[in-house]
Amino acid sequence: MPKPIPREILFGNPEKVSPKISPDGRHLAYLAPDEGVLNIWAGPLEGTARPITRDRGRGIRSYFWAENGRNLLFLQDKDGDENWRLHLTDLEGSSPRDLTPFPEVQAQVVATDPRFPDDVLAALNARDKRLHDVYRLDLKSGKLSLEVENPGDVVGWLADSRLQARCAKAMRPDGGSELRLRNGKAWKTLISWDPEDQGGAHSFAPGDGSLYVESSHDSDTTCLWELGLDGKPLRLLARAEGSDLTGVLIHPSDYRAQAAAFFLDRLSWTVLDESLKPDFEALQGLAEGDFQVVSRDDSDENWILLYNRDREAPAYYLYSRSTRKGRFLFSTRPRLEGTRLSEMRPLRIKARDGLVLPAYLTLPAGEEPRGLPLVLNVHGGPWARDFWGYNPEVQWLASRGYAVLQVNYRGSMGFGKSFLHAGDREWGARMQNDLTDSVLWAAREGIADPGRLAIYGGSYGGYAALSGAAFTPELYCCAVDMVGPSNLATLIRSIPPYWEPLRRIFDLRVGDVDTELEFLNSRSPLYKAHQIRIPLLIAQGANDPRVKRSESEAIVEALRAKGSPVEYILFEDEGHGLARPENRLRFYEKAEAFLERHLKKSEEATASR
Repeated sequence: MPKPIPREILFGNPEKVSPKISPDGRHLAYLAPDEGVLNIWAGPLEGTARPITRDRGRGIRSYFWAENGRNLLFLQDKDGDENWRLHLTDLEGSSPRDLTPFPEVQAQVVATDPRFPDDVLAALNARDKRLHDVYRLDLKSGKLSLEVENPGDVVGWLADSRLQARCAKAMRPDGGSELRLRNGKAWKTLISWDPEDQGGAHSFAPGDGSLYVESSHDSDTTCLWELGLDGKPLRLLARAEGSDLTGVLIHPSDYRAQAAAFFLDRLSWTVLDESLKPDFEALQGLAEGDFQVVSRDDSDENWILLYNRDREAPAYYLYSRSTRKGRFLFSTRPRLEGTRLSEMRPLRIKARDGLVLPAYLTLPAGEEPRGLPLVLNVHGGPWARDFWGYNPEVQWLASRGYAVLQVNYRGSMGFGKSFLHAGDREWGARMQNDLTDSVLWAAREGIADPGRLAIYGGSYGGYAALSGAAFTPELYCCAVDMVGPSNLATLIRSIPPYWEPLRRIFDLRVGDVDTELEFLNSRSPLYKAHQIRIPLLIAQGANDPRVKRSESEAIVEALRAKGSPVEYILFEDEGHGLARPENRLRFYEKAEAFLERHLKKSEEATASR
């Protein structure tokens, strides 16, 4: 039996995380606890850092350098309501200024540019809660000036090298999308995607004469193209069999596309800029794991790399392009050093209709992989995916003796449009069957004890946990749901107003709430609560703008009314997930006791038969 890893080491605050180098390459910032709360620390690149913010609430999780190299900006909401405000501080730690002090308004950062060091383009839904308009923000004066008004269907903006919001992605009434280019005040459509296709723009190319665009027009997966401003493709830059484009490495000041990332089982890179090939070869040998470039200075001399591994905490390195040498910066969780972690193994599972599901299996280190209790850990989204690498939940469960199965069920993103759209209108049906088939596979293989199966997840994963309990009541012995919807109709009707331009996506991929209420009810665990007979643990953030607390409380009430065992935890100062470490530790303590109680009980019942 592996030694349990203390929850505080896994789920408490990281020691340091998210380092970013200043545009001039002279300073380093990162997030680290200050009096137990994540704050921004900054200092000379080769010197000592100190905290320059004093947050005492949920902590800071998103920040970046201003191009002037003096200021840092960060986004902060209130207790998880996702009404992000943009704040400004400096290297001296002066009192932060709230640059967008508007109630119930969400700020999004559109762009910065080295040629405009004191300007930021930000998008705010101040005029209409459903739509984000683009504003120019002067960091010296704090003045906001409206640049572009949202015509009513734009969901994303892209700036050119003159820091002008010149490109926009808009949603069409049929659920498709289009890329538009602005000349003066007029917009023209460059390229359109039907609802079954995927696409979007990453950056203007050098000189602003073309765009780097990802598209699945002529492929099942998204590929990287250079697109002319007349809408005609100029050249194909990168594609990978079986994997959508995951990201593009763009030069920080001249905006050349330098490398493209793809992620099938593991992260891989296609180098586009010949000058970077020696660097990528050097980085392959710098440390173990899959690496990402997470920060660069404007001269492109200094890089910060994140190395992700499955059996070690993520670690950051500083790399010099001139010497092609790097040095270790820090690990996010150095207290894990010397701890035996468990291997995450990629595999393929075939669903009942023949669809092949990419998955990951983690077995307790040192345990015989036979007849183990298994936790199916379902990713959220659902238009997201599971990745290989360090995962604190997975290591927590494996160190408690559980096999952990993560399945990229149909509807997951990253594996092409056919795989994505195989999940359309299949919530609670074929998407759920994929999960069922996967745990049955583990049981047939002898890995899992069929009498000791648990389903666990957050957001869509929480919905899947509720669905597993309701639609397959004899399969699992218990279920854990974090912020999962129980009623699809009320979920769709209560989406945040700034998701309204995406509403047609829900109609097509989930169901039309205005015309298909009976269909949506049939896929909602709330309406099958009478079939649930296993214990449930349900956790909810009171301020969640995506999955309202009523989603959890409706099914808790239904279960308690019929005397079914259910534990409910409400976090009054959280939203869609748990940001405060004290709340994370409370939840994982409850979840651990819950799983141990019910999986152990199942083990004893199996042994007595």
